[in-house]
Amino acid sequence: MTKTYKAIGINLKAQGFGESDRLVTILTRELGLIRVVAPGSRKHNSSLGGRSGMFVVNELLIAKGRSLDKMTQAQTIKSYPGLARNLGKLAASQYLAEIVLCQALSEQPQQELYELLNEHLSRLEALPNTDNKSILAHLAHGVFHLLALAGLTPQVQVCCLTGRSLRPDFTDPHWRVGFSMSAGGTVCLQALERLRSAGGAISSPASSATVKEKLSSYQTIIHRQETPVLSSRLNATELSILQQLSQSEIMQDAAKNSGWLSIEQILRQYAQYHFGRPIRSAALIDSYFAANHDATF
Repeated sequence: MTKTYKAIGINLKAQGFGESDRLVTILTRELGLIRVVAPGSRKHNSSLGGRSGMFVVNELLIAKGRSLDKMTQAQTIKSYPGLARNLGKLAASQYLAEIVLCQALSEQPQQELYELLNEHLSRLEALPNTDNKSILAHLAHGVFHLLALAGLTPQVQVCCLTGRSLRPDFTDPHWRVGFSMSAGGTVCLQALERLRSAGGAISSPASSATVKEKLSSYQTIIHRQETPVLSSRLNATELSILQQLSQSEIMQDAAKNSGWLSIEQILRQYAQYHFGRPIRSAALIDSYFAANHDATF
């Protein structure tokens, strides 16, 4: 007797399989990432045709197979038709789905990841089609939240070299702070220059048993560390946005903020560095916003 199981999931990827089937990659709440065949879904009159499309949420009945499981029933719970009607929204959604595919696990519950993706897809779909800047802002917001869920939140509150808090200086138009992939986040440019001048050496007081001993016998320990390579430099506005991305309030006036293009680029490079693979959908984002540059910025 064929064994079957149920799951609720959102389609993240679909590709042709055989003459009329599709191979669908689905993020489920209960079982994590699964890949199933949707038999005959590419036929014109197939009941699984629309249900095997991108970003469709289904309640599924799946039959176990020798090599691949098969989708036998699918009842659609939710879909996002508005994403397909706007190229910018669709590109941003595919971008987020690709990051989810990088971090999702199989054979493990992924409810938090499932809910987070659906939350950001809903927000993207609800945006006005003419608000290109907000599309970019919501993409960056979604990427930041997905990185945080994966335990890869970049350090943006303090300098990764000194541990000191970083406060954007809006009064100085030339104020900048560095961002380093290898260091894990923001880097004070003055601290980086001192590190380079010292040849990678940082001095610190030696630890001792008591304060009195520290005062009477002060020693210096030399720590050697690799000098981080900067991937970009941020102005005060860009750092401020990064520091507030963990808060949903920043999205209330997202279209009023400049710098979203730089923020998306930084988070893209950071995600690619840590996941060890390129985000292919990012090329669609580049093409779309290059064509709509005047309307976006």
